[in-house]
Amino acid sequence: MPQSSQLSHQTLLFDADDTLWENNIYFERAIAAFISYLDHRVHSPEEVREHLFTCERATIAVHGYGVQSFRRSLVDCFEQLSDAPITPERHTRIVSFTEAIAAQEIELLPDVVETLQELRSRHRLIMVTKGNFEEQTAKVERSGLRDFFSAVEIPPEKNVAAYRELTARHGCDPATTWMIGNSPKSDINPALGAGLNAIFLPHDFTWALEHEVVDQPRGNTQLLELNRFAELTRYF
Repeated sequence: MPQSSQLSHQTLLFDADDTLWENNIYFERAIAAFISYLDHRVHSPEEVREHLFTCERATIAVHGYGVQSFRRSLVDCFEQLSDAPITPERHTRIVSFTEAIAAQEIELLPDVVETLQELRSRHRLIMVTKGNFEEQTAKVERSGLRDFFSAVEIPPEKNVAAYRELTARHGCDPATTWMIGNSPKSDINPALGAGLNAIFLPHDFTWALEHEVVDQPRGNTQLLELNRFAELTRYF
């Protein structure tokens, strides 16, 4: 798409965590505190982190996303790697590493409000944020961004089937619908797989479990990669 062109009357689907506001940096701080507390004598911090990712995958498969699931993963990781039993005191200490996540004020990423304000005047905006329904709903409300969107969707997972169901329900024309987000795994690749267009907005601290090689668009789908949120107004 030429930089000078500006599309009109599009449907723009926005990821939220690490696209509209900071999210993973708070989990990273909890992980750093956990690794320091575990202070493993055999495994390096990198190896502990990799084992935690394994625990997270297993926990998510059963309990979904969110802070509660993350807490389970930390406890499971401690139990599997530590020689010491997980006493009530240790359990409380591990859980304490996650308390700041739930209480954290929403920190919007640069230029989000101004950009959404402008885009809303020309396009239909829908927020699509996966995860625990209650947690994500609370973040949406605390963000102050709800009124920019005609709808907010909180699916438990973002995959090809979820995008197809969502766009069908909202009457989206795939040719004029764009998924905008930082995650190749949840935002870009499944949206392209569902026949939508996509805009990749990388974030320096995207969660490791969301990393994938970005697919190339097929057929009539389009893919853009932008460096800053504000650049959206050059195209839309």
